[in-house]
Amino acid sequence: MLALGLWGLDRGGMWGDEGVTYLVGRRTVPQIWHLLHGVDAVHGLYYLFMHAVLAVHPGEVALRLPSVCGAAATAGLVAALGARLARPRVGLWAGLLYAITPLTGHYAQEGRSYAIVAAGVAGATLLLVRALEGRSWRPYGAVLAVTFLLHEFAVLVLCAHALTLLAARVPRPVWAGWARAAGAAVGILLPLAWVSQRQSGQVAWLRVPDRDTAERLARGFLAVTPTGVVFWTSVLLILLGLGAGRLASVALPLLVVPPVILLTVSQFRPLFHERYVLYALAGAPLLVAAGADRLVGMVGRLWLESLPRPELAPGAGRVAAVERRPQLVGALTARGHHSGATARGHHPGAATRPPLTGADRTAGAASPLPSPSPSPSPRPPKRPARTHLVTLAGALALAVPFLHGLPAYRNDRLAAHRPENLAEVSALAGRELRPGDPVLFLPSFWRVTALAYPRPFAGVRDMALAESGARSGTLSGREVAPAELEAGLAGVDRVWIVAQSNLLPSRWVPGDPVDRVKLDVVDGEFARRRQYVSGRVKLALYIRRTPPQDMLTPAPAPPSPGRP
Repeated sequence: MLALGLWGLDRGGMWGDEGVTYLVGRRTVPQIWHLLHGVDAVHGLYYLFMHAVLAVHPGEVALRLPSVCGAAATAGLVAALGARLARPRVGLWAGLLYAITPLTGHYAQEGRSYAIVAAGVAGATLLLVRALEGRSWRPYGAVLAVTFLLHEFAVLVLCAHALTLLAARVPRPVWAGWARAAGAAVGILLPLAWVSQRQSGQVAWLRVPDRDTAERLARGFLAVTPTGVVFWTSVLLILLGLGAGRLASVALPLLVVPPVILLTVSQFRPLFHERYVLYALAGAPLLVAAGADRLVGMVGRLWLESLPRPELAPGAGRVAAVERRPQLVGALTARGHHSGATARGHHPGAATRPPLTGADRTAGAASPLPSPSPSPSPRPPKRPARTHLVTLAGALALAVPFLHGLPAYRNDRLAAHRPENLAEVSALAGRELRPGDPVLFLPSFWRVTALAYPRPFAGVRDMALAESGARSGTLSGREVAPAELEAGLAGVDRVWIVAQSNLLPSRWVPGDPVDRVKLDVVDGEFARRRQYVSGRVKLALYIRRTPPQDMLTPAPAPPSPGRP
């Protein structure tokens, strides 16, 4: 995961949200604190963290490196979960599968918090499993609290963990320990939730998710490629993995519950975006790997049953049949692959037999049970070597979907694959703009282009800016009053616009009165001469249709005709 994350990390330009991370991270701590009172409180802890990172080396690689490390940590934690809940090869396969999932790589190379949040949720899930084995609940609660402060929608993982506890049928003391840890984490989150609720207008651009949204999410989460044989093979393996007992009781709720809850709530109040539930993706590779492991086991049993068998002693067939009986789903309260009762073929609710003492062993030796036949039985094949071969073959098999999706991986590492490239727009501005040229940003958010790459905009006149974002406690700065802006535009005959690419012309009516003046004046009094588009943002030159009044000079009066 680390190697894939570092591949093409410096793609030559930030997009809008990354630009916000960069400009906020470069501010001082008091300026960041001032900003959070009015906007982006949900990302406050992440901005403070990025302030420390960018203080070491401000740049695009440093901006994205924490996300790369977060994705690498998540892959390792997914592998640890698979090894702890099933066996080591399941963990290896699951971790590798998580690493080569395109959606994972996409957010691993983005200067936002979502890959780090995914690591926090994966770590909390592993700590949940450890707590169910008798460890302390404090690390679980602490990791949850930090993760919730990085992004409050991570709180939905508590519903998935509660379903895991229900599936494990844990006793009341375990529920009490979990409730204390989860309650403490939620209590720490509540002040942030209260502040961010007042800033909910920031997600007004989200739309009600439909069936296509859910289908895209499923195809992005469930497989390395969203169509074809690889996708349907992953779906079949997930269905097989549902019978994986302890692992399924952890992975399935993690995969399903947070996205379903957010999709359902968004039918009434749009809040859904795939990045808000990226952490749920960790459940899919666990189920795929568990399904592959079960498939290998079934094929192995069929192969063994096809081999000729030596005669068994009386009673040995009955013992072998008991050992081959499918194990029931055990509670998540034992170390290793299965609970102690399950490992011996008993139901998890049955009493656990204590270890044999010396007297017990003596009594067992004198047991009247029939003794095995004195004829030597054939030595079974060396299973460790075969197991290692199967593990290696499964890991190598993951190269097939990776190579199949290699063109998509390459495209995702191009700046053109992001919503926009602010560096490209700024480079165009550096070639076209001259000192003193008037510039407007429409809407004002796109001033982030000049803030992220300020050199090309040095010396230009920002017609609407009254106070910088750092001083005013805003992202893009405080703008002048509408009347003042309108008066200022009356004296120019040309203006450069950095705007949303679908504006001018459009039917959009800005909510901000200053943005309305920009749109009305430019659309009504100016004509576009040329423009350059990069995704959602464009740089355009507009020329006034008729020169402004103060630039008109009266023509000399014609001479009066002489008298004849």
